[in-house]
Amino acid sequence: MTAADQLDGQFHGAVENVVFELYHPARIAPTGANRQPFKLLVIQEAEGLEKLKKAANIYGAPLAVVVCGDHRKVWVRPFDQKNILDIDASIVTDHMMLQATELGVNTVWICYFNPAVLREEFQIPDEYEAVNILAFGYAAEEGPSPERHDKARKPIEDLVCYEEFK
Repeated sequence: MTAADQLDGQFHGAVENVVFELYHPARIAPTGANRQPFKLLVIQEAEGLEKLKKAANIYGAPLAVVVCGDHRKVWVRPFDQKNILDIDASIVTDHMMLQATELGVNTVWICYFNPAVLREEFQIPDEYEAVNILAFGYAAEEGPSPERHDKARKPIEDLVCYEEFK
């Protein structure tokens, strides 16, 4: 069972008292060349949450943030033209997740969504890409034990190599 399975429809309570504190880390998150090529689309009103459900399962969360990246502003690595929009958006998202954990708020990182529906429902401009959605709320039940990673994850020896790639 995944954390998302555990939370399906299980969020409860509002998070209004900590909303600003959740976004602040995004503003100070490191991005390529400090360009901050993102915009956070905050969805917390009932109408917006219903529109969002057309594109993604947000597990009954009372608050969701669509992390959008701006293709005009992102830094591109000059050696191979790698666009790091996904990396920047991931750093921003991770910073918000860590802050939420610090505040006792649960999160689900969502990449399984229909971007065309998001674009249409929320009038996201063409130069922006919805990279992911972060759902926030308080879980109705305790989530799975962190010890599950001992069995569900690869051993560290399979993930780390030293001095040369093996």
